[in-house]
Amino acid sequence: MKKALEPIAKKAVVSHLQTEHHLSERRACRLVNLSRSVFRYAAHGRDDSVIQTALTKLAAKHPEFGFRKMFLTLRRLGNPWNHKRVYRIYCGLKLNRRRKHKRRVPSRNPLPLAVPETVNQVWSADFMSDALWNGRRFRTFNVIDDFNREALAIEIDTGISAQRVVRILDQTAVWRGLPEKIRFDNGPELTALAVADWAGRKESHWNSSNREDRCRTVSSDASIARFGKRF
Repeated sequence: MKKALEPIAKKAVVSHLQTEHHLSERRACRLVNLSRSVFRYAAHGRDDSVIQTALTKLAAKHPEFGFRKMFLTLRRLGNPWNHKRVYRIYCGLKLNRRRKHKRRVPSRNPLPLAVPETVNQVWSADFMSDALWNGRRFRTFNVIDDFNREALAIEIDTGISAQRVVRILDQTAVWRGLPEKIRFDNGPELTALAVADWAGRKESHWNSSNREDRCRTVSSDASIARFGKRF
């Protein structure tokens, strides 16, 4: 079976039939099975420079982002662009090419963690994993108050997503109130866009304009690590 012609090829055939064989537009379109509206359609060029600039800046700022995270970030910024249009431009800029390079962890010079002076000043949150007697793995998401090491939340399941982390933090904040700071590690659930969105929605609670002062990502937290060993 021969491959069917694309609409652009059919339009060329219709034009040839009209010119060389003096057929009407209606009859020529019927012969090649092409709608007359498709034959008359003229493509309108779009100015994609704004989307190209936004994607380029986002790729330079977050080179580890793929299309999904880039598109969700653009939507969070209030851009109403369709995902198919953004993906077409994303591929046109060749941002979909896989970059093969060695992942280098930036050097860190962590500052000593300050001891909170009162309750609800600093929380720490982290994951812990273990296995059942049959070998099935499970995880716990723990939230503690660094001042008195009080366990504010312990969620246990075989899998805990970033959206569920946000739900646990919201539930804890209902009866406890939001802290001044929250310490996270660099796990994927805690660095996801859902957690960043949650911090953005709580903007009115925190006085600081810098998100890093509110939800601080650290490589190690002795308080939550000690809790994980004793839990």
